[in-house]
Amino acid sequence: YDVGRNRGHVCVGRSADTSQFAVNSLRTWWQTAQAVYTGCRHLLLLADGGGSNSSRGRLWKRELQEFATETGLTITICHYPPGTSKWNWIEHRLFSFISVNWAGEPLRTLSKLLSLIRGTTTTTGLEVTADLDTRDYPTKVKVTNAEFKSIKLQRHNICPQWNYTITPQNSRT
Repeated sequence: YDVGRNRGHVCVGRSADTSQFAVNSLRTWWQTAQAVYTGCRHLLLLADGGGSNSSRGRLWKRELQEFATETGLTITICHYPPGTSKWNWIEHRLFSFISVNWAGEPLRTLSKLLSLIRGTTTTTGLEVTADLDTRDYPTKVKVTNAEFKSIKLQRHNICPQWNYTITPQNSRT
């Protein structure tokens, strides 16, 4: 969910909800959003603390490192602490309206699901796009210690377990 533009993007998958799926969802969004953000070199992600984008997830961080390196973006991640997802804007400003839009509709096909997500709007101008990711994502992927040490991860001074920045591999910052 892009707070400033009141735009949401949802990736629907048919495989497991993994860190690879989460970062590929981000990648899919960025492929269209970068035209709006020409010259952007930094990206701020606000994320829940658990699941595929867990603040403790080594695979999440490795996949973000790959994304940062391929795009040249410096990515700052701020996780909501455990038990505080009620303050996550995505829940209130995006998913709540998607849920209202498909209320009472049988979600029998993926095309119906995508259509209902894409049809979500609000009086404040919310627009939502959606894509189907048909890739298979393996579960239980392990990140070796060597792989993890190669991540250009800088933890922040405040709540370093939840706030950190990942810079591209070819960056000196």
